[in-house]
Amino acid sequence: MIAGRPGYHFTREPGFGFLLIWHKNNDGTLFSQPILLIINFYAMLIKTYGCALLGVEAIKVVVEVNLSKGHHQIISGLPDAAVKESLARLESAVHNSGFRMPASKITFNLGPADVKKSGSSFDLAMAVALLGATQQIHGVNQLHTFVLSGELGLSGSIEPVKGALSVAILAWKEGFAGVMVPFENAEEAALVTKIPVYGVRSLQEVAAFFNGHITLEPVKINTREQFYATQSEFDVDFADVKGQERVKRALEIAAAGGHNVILIGPPGSGKSMLANRLPTILPPLTLSEALETTRIYSVCGKMGSIRSRLVNKRPFRSPHSSSSHTSLVGGGSIPVPGEISLAHNGVLFLDEMPEFNRNVLEVLRQPLEDGKVSISRALHTVDFPAHFMLVASMNPCPCGYLNHERVACTCSTHVIQKYMAKISGPLLDRIDLHIDVKPLNVSELTQQPASEASSSVRERVITARELQTLRFDNHPLCHCNAHMNPALIKRYAPLTKDAGELLMSVMQTFTLSGRAHDRIIKVSRTIADLAGSEEIKFTHVSEAVGYRSLDRQSWIESAAAKNKSPKKSAVFPNRN
Repeated sequence: MIAGRPGYHFTREPGFGFLLIWHKNNDGTLFSQPILLIINFYAMLIKTYGCALLGVEAIKVVVEVNLSKGHHQIISGLPDAAVKESLARLESAVHNSGFRMPASKITFNLGPADVKKSGSSFDLAMAVALLGATQQIHGVNQLHTFVLSGELGLSGSIEPVKGALSVAILAWKEGFAGVMVPFENAEEAALVTKIPVYGVRSLQEVAAFFNGHITLEPVKINTREQFYATQSEFDVDFADVKGQERVKRALEIAAAGGHNVILIGPPGSGKSMLANRLPTILPPLTLSEALETTRIYSVCGKMGSIRSRLVNKRPFRSPHSSSSHTSLVGGGSIPVPGEISLAHNGVLFLDEMPEFNRNVLEVLRQPLEDGKVSISRALHTVDFPAHFMLVASMNPCPCGYLNHERVACTCSTHVIQKYMAKISGPLLDRIDLHIDVKPLNVSELTQQPASEASSSVRERVITARELQTLRFDNHPLCHCNAHMNPALIKRYAPLTKDAGELLMSVMQTFTLSGRAHDRIIKVSRTIADLAGSEEIKFTHVSEAVGYRSLDRQSWIESAAAKNKSPKKSAVFPNRN
């Protein structure tokens, strides 16, 4: 109760109130006569700030609350189902935290009104605005200086949300005094060291902070310590792989120049084993690359699978062949990143590539060229980063034994042609290295000497990448040889006379496209970098050409020649 004029008392709660009229008896005693009134005591509009996610970016959202006569609760501003359900969560959280809900109409507005609001991250901003409007939080002048993001549990607890890193980046850019996020997201948001980040566990704690009853210490982490802590720790190593020296050499070239690779070989030849070890020889992530990659994982809600709060190793993504094009490139009514964006700055491995739907594979063509994915919707267009190395594997034919030394292939030329047609020519042109993986026999598996460790190969790869970093220092969109455009190829990849003549001969013999021509030069540039040569020589082009084994014409001709003189199968001796 608060006092109005002498003899009048009003409740602090909007809704019902009592007017007390005092009377004096003849004997001088006082008595009161209560009169029921309907009042609307507050006319205060409270604003807080939250964030909506659009792609990997955060957008500032103004959360407004207004109390008026009535008993309805309304949310405007294009809310989705999860946002509408926040009213039920909010009411339970407020009651169970020891606060009271106003007995009046509550109107929330989430602006800008033309941006779709999704998810549960607005719960905290809405609850704090409501407590400010009912004067249960007194420090309302502080509310507009913070960005608030968090989901409310029914008990008043604050649960983790997606995109905390993007929220902190936006808050810093917009000049806010601080960010308040769930405790579980605090270290992730604290990667932005230029703004105070507060991790909170409950609505009571937030209210006590704004009322000045407690103080909260900003979360501070040593970003560089987290970044370098486990950067070179891997569970696998190239030393685990017996033999396959030519394939390892090709993967070293791919890692040194950021080139796309396809491995072709029969079942059990080690294609997946080799691909899984490629990240161990790639150069370490830079800190800016790590933050960029972490941001993508944050908006996808995949930070729980990462031991530190920072992605400090190059991602390795291996989607199943049944994946849809939406899961691969991203999408949805509110677009979210797909597998190729999760592989940003890392490796996307497509095992048994022909088993993927052809339409799914075709959507890779634009990201492989542009390094990004553009998804258009009626109201907006979202760009997701997608600079990744594509590593694919496939059998040479449906049965898997084309050109096998010991097992006969049972596939006809027509069947092989149909199998190969699952991968389009334009997509193959975008793959720089086509590598034959031959199976090892028993003696090679048991008597091979110890292989070179990944750490040794990685040192050579890093040296080659450092040359490329210096070379492309004035070209911010080009980070390695694989990213060179035609102008950069002409400037930085000069061929000696005999190397140029060899390349022209190969182009005419195999009827390769202009894109394949440029990719051979890019691979040759990387081979020259590994050799420490400024010029691209005959031997460099010759080796690069040797990694184009999946030329369509030669592959089908090989199949036709095989079918003219079939051999007995070691597995099925009665099958021709």
